[in-house]
Amino acid sequence: MKIALVGHGKMGRAIAALAEARGHAVVAAIDGEENRDGRGLTLDRLAGADVVFEFTTPEAAVDNLLTLARLGQRVVTGTTGWQHRLDDVRAVVIAHGGALLHSPNFSVGVQLFLRAARDLARHLAGRPEFEGYVVESHHAAKKDAPSGTALALTRALAAGDPDRVMPVTSIREGFDPGTHVAVFDAQFETIRLEHQARSRQVFAAGAVMAGEWLDGRTGVFTFDQMLFPEAP
Repeated sequence: MKIALVGHGKMGRAIAALAEARGHAVVAAIDGEENRDGRGLTLDRLAGADVVFEFTTPEAAVDNLLTLARLGQRVVTGTTGWQHRLDDVRAVVIAHGGALLHSPNFSVGVQLFLRAARDLARHLAGRPEFEGYVVESHHAAKKDAPSGTALALTRALAAGDPDRVMPVTSIREGFDPGTHVAVFDAQFETIRLEHQARSRQVFAAGAVMAGEWLDGRTGVFTFDQMLFPEAP
């Protein structure tokens, strides 16, 4: 598989290293300086890539994704903070016969964690003695807060218990690649459901897996749909 990288920061480099280790070829790496407003994304520059990995910033993502969609590309994106424009991007992807797989988090463990959170919330529904909240922490350079994964976590919890409000506290300090905790606290006991990423490599591995799955497909998908195609 030939891949192109849009965004060549830490995640882009991690994806490139893992993809090459799995026998794929990196044919293009396009960074922000040459790609203002998505103008650096052309068929020539993408060099015949089978799958494009877009890991940039919330400010750049929509222009990038719309441009790639108009070119009919297959794209894996882990950029967060742009999902309010998902319907716009989806329409262009479908109109031009491309593909998009998007997720705020490409950790397989996180997808299992979200399902466990939904189930836990369902079992705690109707038990007001347990007060709930979410805490998420990331490295100081992460721009969006709450994180896309924290928002996915609150949606999963709401799916289990629509009547419970789960406020989110975000921490942006240090070097943490990502920790998310759902807490249910009662007077004499506490339930904590936690996922902690120890390395950015876990996200890169999931993204490469997603790219391999997306190759040859058309349409718009999530990482969760890829992992659990038969699940509700």
